[in-house]
Amino acid sequence: ASVAEKLGRKWIACDLGRFAIHTTRKRLIGVQRELQKDGKDFRAFEILNLGKYERQFFMDDLSNGARKSKEEVYVSLILEAYKAKRIEGHATLHGTKVGRFVHVGPLDVPVTQSRLETIFEECRQKLYTQVDVLGFEFEMGLTPQFIQELKEKGVSVTLKYIPKEVFDKRAVEKGQVRFYDVAYLNASVKTKGKSV
Repeated sequence: ASVAEKLGRKWIACDLGRFAIHTTRKRLIGVQRELQKDGKDFRAFEILNLGKYERQFFMDDLSNGARKSKEEVYVSLILEAYKAKRIEGHATLHGTKVGRFVHVGPLDVPVTQSRLETIFEECRQKLYTQVDVLGFEFEMGLTPQFIQELKEKGVSVTLKYIPKEVFDKRAVEKGQVRFYDVAYLNASVKTKGKSV
């Protein structure tokens, strides 16, 4: 992929190993930096499904117990990595961290708007005002406007990505796992004559 990028060719690369993917990513970024330094054009690239295989292996590696117990192990693992305390007696909330409630999104599907509405409803009924929603993926329709609407109705919702490092026990023990806020791109069109 890096050679094709240096030559300006189109490319697609794939690998099941996360270290191979990271190595390729690092090399491509190096190529981009060299091209930028030389004043040449460089292109963006995208990594798709990074971490999805680790998630599947996680479920497969668990004992052959019931699905419910696997989900409990998964939720506990994510809460530990997020440094949140487990809570009981809630329909959608799994933990607390520094005065905020925490919901752990599903392992195998994106967090949806309807899931957020259900979380919001439980928070509203129990008079909770702040919740962090953790997820590997988020539905495309989750816009900043929807999150703002929930805030205006009384519940501040923060969406955070669960990093693939949660499956690395050493990284969790060393406190190296970082959960990042979901980012949104704001763009506006500016035209000047025939230029956009």
